[in-house]
Amino acid sequence: MTVSTTTLSTRTAARAVDVTKTYGDGDAAVFALDNVSVSMQAGQFTAIMGPSGSGKSTLLHVLAGLDRPTSGEIFLGDTEITSLNDKRLTLLRRDQIGFIFQAFNLLPVLTAEENIVLPLTIAGRDVDRSWVEHLIDTVGLSDRRTHRPSELSGGQQQRVAIARALVTRPAVVFADEPTGNLDSSSSAEVLRLLREAVDGFDQTVVMVTHDAEAASVGDRVIVLRDGRVVHDGAASEAGDVHELMKTAR
Repeated sequence: MTVSTTTLSTRTAARAVDVTKTYGDGDAAVFALDNVSVSMQAGQFTAIMGPSGSGKSTLLHVLAGLDRPTSGEIFLGDTEITSLNDKRLTLLRRDQIGFIFQAFNLLPVLTAEENIVLPLTIAGRDVDRSWVEHLIDTVGLSDRRTHRPSELSGGQQQRVAIARALVTRPAVVFADEPTGNLDSSSSAEVLRLLREAVDGFDQTVVMVTHDAEAASVGDRVIVLRDGRVVHDGAASEAGDVHELMKTAR
């Protein structure tokens, strides 16, 4: 399959340049990423797909600064982050990156609202009440704001996680299989919220998923196989994404 070339622009939110990630040494080395170059445009919803072991989660993690590549460069906006020390990288992630995990990662002792504003609390930043209220209303949790995670459904917990990822107005929101633990109805609601974050808030979203239906909600699909990009193009109908996945196997 022909790999399309992505044109960088002044509105590039994140990019990887000639990134390789290996585990192990010598003959035992495993290439999770093999000389990958991609860019994520600001205000766009990008889905990353690929079979198990293709490198999709590794790519997400190095783009988000949760892992460091073996070689190559990662940029968030104009900042090259692979050369940052741990303290500066932690501060950058705190201020400019939102992350949504498959397992929600909410603190069980906090209410939904407290979980949402937690990144601001940790950073010692003032809480913009109008923005928090807007987020809570957008994710449909006005009547669940005082409930703890154990009192919420899986879909409601993921909605809390989405609002938490957006509360700092990050440069990019990264989502790792955000619908993986949800039923079809809750999955559709989470995808609608991510789509609304892009269309309504001009947010940049980069999502790893194994679900063709989920990927088709995005603007663009990147498909990896054996640590390499084998497709990078506009998202379309779920059936077309299924065909891309068949080719990537």
